[in-house]
Amino acid sequence: MKVAILQSSKGIDTIRVVEQDVPAPGPGEALVRLTAATLNFRDLIMAKGLIPGIAKAPELIPLSCAAGVVEAVGAGVERVRPGDRVMPTFTLGWINGPQESFAMLGGSVDGVARQYAVFPDHSLVHLPDEMGDLDGATLACAGLTAWSALTRFRPTAPGEWVLAHGTGGVSIAALQFAKAMGAKVAITSSSDAKLNRARSLGADVAVNYRTTPDWGAAIRRAVGGNAIANVIDTVGVVQFADNASLLVEGGQLSAIGMLGSDFTWTQDDPRLVPIAVGDRDGHEAMARFIVEHRIRPVVDAVYDLDRLQDAYRALEGNAFFGKVGVNLL
Repeated sequence: MKVAILQSSKGIDTIRVVEQDVPAPGPGEALVRLTAATLNFRDLIMAKGLIPGIAKAPELIPLSCAAGVVEAVGAGVERVRPGDRVMPTFTLGWINGPQESFAMLGGSVDGVARQYAVFPDHSLVHLPDEMGDLDGATLACAGLTAWSALTRFRPTAPGEWVLAHGTGGVSIAALQFAKAMGAKVAITSSSDAKLNRARSLGADVAVNYRTTPDWGAAIRRAVGGNAIANVIDTVGVVQFADNASLLVEGGQLSAIGMLGSDFTWTQDDPRLVPIAVGDRDGHEAMARFIVEHRIRPVVDAVYDLDRLQDAYRALEGNAFFGKVGVNLL
């Protein structure tokens, strides 16, 4: 089988694709033929060492989001069987409740940039028939992060305003989920073309922060004051004050990313909620919601596994909308 290997924290240029033997499942495990994967900004963090010490060293099989088909199962496996279409969970072993496992694919443990992988059966989610493999491969990290931000701590109510920054995987998933929940969505980007695509997905307010530097004031005018119920903060601490100033009383600032600066997780504000992706139960609930509301995840471009470096460059260049995919067939 083909496997991508990354020299952790040594850069995109260290990625290489090699041949390895197909593994065999042990007790409680399932062998999955992976068919599709997607990238997240987190994958650049692991490649570049933007957060030292969190990537498996010295080498790592990257990527955390994939879908595929169960090929074989080990002794005692009852949750899945050969032929089932599945998605591995982002955090292996986090089933529900407080996070007790930190075995995160493509980070502290090897990920899914390979054609076959063995997973604990309890860390596989069934992929609904209504969804394609590439659709399912968008969900484990970006999709579930958006879902958790909108549902886990402060459920999103119809008519509320959600603010999403940028047009990457988390923000576009949040836009799609929030609109299906009956919320209104404001979104920011430095690209008018991307904002037009966001409008086509239902964005109610779209602000170009490059041509409108005081984007906070523009959003406040558009939504009728401090009316944002939930900020999907993928940028980081550099926008903390502006984001917080837009919140309605009882609103939530969902601390997710560091696209522009350090995470906001350490800021002292009771409205700030760190979002640590989510558990298996949340993944399953999200999949049901997607099917019920006929949501189609957005994948902008797909690269073969042999071109994984190019996929990383596309992610790094920020020219994509939604997700960057990888074909593992």
